[in-house]
Amino acid sequence: MTKEQLSQLGETLWDIADQLRGAMNADDFRDYMLSFLFLRYLSDNYEAAAQKELGRDYPAPAKDERRAPLAIWYDANAEDVTDFEKQMRLKVHYVIEPQYLWSSIYEMARTQHDDLLDTLWKGFKYIEEKSFASTFQGLFSEINLHSEKLGKTPKARNEKLCTIIKKIAEGIAQFSTTTDILGDAYEYLLGEFAAGSGKKAGEFYTPQQISTILSRIVTLDSQEPATGKKKKLDQVYDFACGSGSLLLNVRKQLGKGGIGKIYGQEKNITTYNLARMNMLLHGVKDTEFEIHHGDSLLNEWEILKEMNPAKKLQFDAVVANPPFSYRWEPNDALGEDFRFKNYGLAPKSAADFAFLLHGFHFLSDSGVMAIILPHGVLFRGGAEERIRTKLLRDGHIDTVIGLPANLFFSTGIPVCILVLKRCKRPDDVLFINASEHFEKGKRQNRLLPEHIDKIIEAYQYRREDERYSRRVSMEEIEKNDYNLNISRYVSTATPEEQIDLQVVNTELTDLQNRIVENTKKHNEFLKELGLPPLPGKED
Repeated sequence: MTKEQLSQLGETLWDIADQLRGAMNADDFRDYMLSFLFLRYLSDNYEAAAQKELGRDYPAPAKDERRAPLAIWYDANAEDVTDFEKQMRLKVHYVIEPQYLWSSIYEMARTQHDDLLDTLWKGFKYIEEKSFASTFQGLFSEINLHSEKLGKTPKARNEKLCTIIKKIAEGIAQFSTTTDILGDAYEYLLGEFAAGSGKKAGEFYTPQQISTILSRIVTLDSQEPATGKKKKLDQVYDFACGSGSLLLNVRKQLGKGGIGKIYGQEKNITTYNLARMNMLLHGVKDTEFEIHHGDSLLNEWEILKEMNPAKKLQFDAVVANPPFSYRWEPNDALGEDFRFKNYGLAPKSAADFAFLLHGFHFLSDSGVMAIILPHGVLFRGGAEERIRTKLLRDGHIDTVIGLPANLFFSTGIPVCILVLKRCKRPDDVLFINASEHFEKGKRQNRLLPEHIDKIIEAYQYRREDERYSRRVSMEEIEKNDYNLNISRYVSTATPEEQIDLQVVNTELTDLQNRIVENTKKHNEFLKELGLPPLPGKED
């Protein structure tokens, strides 16, 4: 499928969402729409694998047969079902019983079957509890099929679901929907719902252009970025993973098999579920990722509580787009926490450095961390100044990248990317001021591919470019009291033209003399014509 066709598929799905959501707000409808797309993906993938597994035994339904091929096979081979499902778990890591396949659900929707709602509810529970080897409890917890938003009576809700599913199935039918295409369509809808949700959207979605910058940075060699991409990352972590798009972007940079295991953590239950679906939709097997529901600031994940440095989990790449200047509740216990003890606690008014220190604690010695933060972390005083100073003195801040304003759905403020390393070779800090390199948009500004390439090339080759990028020594940063405000080091201001006052004075004097001389000549003509002279002096 071409990029244009993919765009058409995304637009078709978005139009369906727009037509059907009625009085329901975009956030609520998003959960229904994306869940049905997810079920469609799981079903297509499973049926394709089943056809391959069964070969010539895979039934070809008769013309008037409305059952799914797999349903026909299950009815005719009941004694072989257990072995077949065991084999499918080995092949695709999950099982879906025929009655819960999208094609079966669509048939019920097409015929306005009274039991659609009940079957769909059972299907979602089956996928959560039985489809995969590891359970996906709560995967559809945000979808209330019995919500009055779908209709006031069970019959009305059933009819509404029939309409939604029928429309989605018919809308998608005109497109070829391979695994990657449905995953990309899911991402497209996430972006559209994020744009339509205004400020709330920033909680779960990082614009792809910014994801790409972070992903390309962390996949380059940490000590010698100029040598290019790493072949493989063992473990990647995003501690505020939202819908998981940033982690998937890192995987996309290295290709399938390029990451040993993906780890994500998300506090919001809705986006936590979106992330799990997003992983599976992009073909990431359930054994290849682990998304945890919990608060990163409180370190609510058992696998990250190991106190023994030799045993603690470490990551080759850490990426994150945490909430900006999030208010949190630092306390004495957190002050003794192994993540913060050596640096101090971030202030109550802004948890930016608490997020940074959490991720940095789990970064391996050869790893790279890239985090999006508000500009305030670069220059604010107090506790933040102390943390920033220690990070600089310890040689952990490698690069500071200033981005243009208004790139996010959630905020119009300019943001920066900090690149950190436990061990870095250069003893300076690279500043990239990309604030003036963007395409202006109606609602959001955009970074074009050439803008992204320029940032990556400056980072990769540690390139200095007037009014854009500069390597700054620690001595200069120290003289600036460890203030990292980008404009102190790389100003984009155009120098004013130097004015030579003596030259200007001469030009004005000449001009005045010419005025006097010409006025005198003109008055002589006026005198001959008997007209009064021009006002003003002639000499």
